[in-house]
Amino acid sequence: MRLSSPLFTGIIWLVLAMASLVVTTTASHAKTTNSIDGIRVWPAPENTRIVFDLKSKPDYKYFSLSKPNRLVIDFTNTKNSVALKNLANHDPRVKLFRTSNAKLKSSTRLVLELKKSYQLTVFPLAPAGQYGNRLVIDLYDKNKVATKVVSKPKVRLGDIIIGIDAGHGGEDPGSIGAKGTHEKRVTLAIAKKLQTLINKEKGMKAVMIRSGDYYVDLNRRTSLARKKHVDFLVSIHADAFRTPGPSGASVWVVTKRRAESELARWLLKREKKSELLGGGGGVIKNTSDSHLALALADMSKEHSLGVSFGVANNVISQLRKITKMHKKTPQNGNFAVLKSSDIPSILVETGFISNHKEEKNLTWSKHQQSLAGAIHVGIRNYFMAHPLTGSYFAAVGYKKHKVRSGESLSVLAQRYNISMATLKSVNNLKSNALRIGQTLKIPRAG
Repeated sequence: MRLSSPLFTGIIWLVLAMASLVVTTTASHAKTTNSIDGIRVWPAPENTRIVFDLKSKPDYKYFSLSKPNRLVIDFTNTKNSVALKNLANHDPRVKLFRTSNAKLKSSTRLVLELKKSYQLTVFPLAPAGQYGNRLVIDLYDKNKVATKVVSKPKVRLGDIIIGIDAGHGGEDPGSIGAKGTHEKRVTLAIAKKLQTLINKEKGMKAVMIRSGDYYVDLNRRTSLARKKHVDFLVSIHADAFRTPGPSGASVWVVTKRRAESELARWLLKREKKSELLGGGGGVIKNTSDSHLALALADMSKEHSLGVSFGVANNVISQLRKITKMHKKTPQNGNFAVLKSSDIPSILVETGFISNHKEEKNLTWSKHQQSLAGAIHVGIRNYFMAHPLTGSYFAAVGYKKHKVRSGESLSVLAQRYNISMATLKSVNNLKSNALRIGQTLKIPRAG
């Protein structure tokens, strides 16, 4: 039976309309291929880092506007599923996150309303560790260095300046223990306790490279130490391995030789992974570094290495009193944070967060305090024995005493008006026994 012409025409138009709708819907879905699944904001003293977590590699463009200051980012063929309302609540640089109309309906335009103009760095990061594709935005304060130079006289004359670097931070948690302990939290807790101890020590002053939960690029850590006029840098970490068996603390110094042990290779690999998690593998560079200054500083590398080894041995002698040692001598590794030739430095692995027992200890405040105390005494003892020219320690220093017949530790402690514990600590004595002819270091009264 032949269909009537009007009915047949109507059916054709209906089929065509439905096909068109399917094609349009399919094309619409095909255009929106990406999504913003998370936005993390990490305020730091010098900068704010904003990390966008995306389903796939970001396709983006950005531009800045003034009066008022804004940063506009267009994510091509992307939808946003993150609530923006409270993202800027605790940030000193971003007033508000909001959306605006993008040129393409399938795209997302995000606007960051800023409190003022900032130095801007934008870069994507490929998947690494627990993170997928990311777009990272760093807002750096302008003229921050000039402000710091003005405040420099707050440091007391004659102090030995100790830089304390708490490993990892921000979107880089470091190693994660079986119970979910983040290395970044352990290292910051120990670093703050060490800061308090050092600042109580007359003749020493502590400065923090990272004072909160934010990431600092590995190369920037030594740059910040240099700007803070650090005499010595100690980087604090919590070790990890692929199995829970290894345990104990260790102290590392840098050398020109490649690290040969399996643990050294594992740690160096982990450092590279950390950089991918948090920093973009050197995308952000400190352009203010002087090549000439670094070349001249390289001439002092041997001296710096000698100081590093000296402090490392002193710290090990104190750590072994309060915790198991994984290695009883300083270990060698080419860690980025130790490579600055003009700043003597050590990296202290305070224990294995991958070991169940040590993970528990590393979260225990009393054990953290003991670790901080051992590092403090080790650094103090070295610089008391080898004081820097012009420092308070150089004025105080040590007297030398050669033990004679009939003299005991208690007699000498009473004679020089110091405690037996101080005498033992300064001279690395394991018992109260002395031998005739033995030379002791006696701290001068300050």
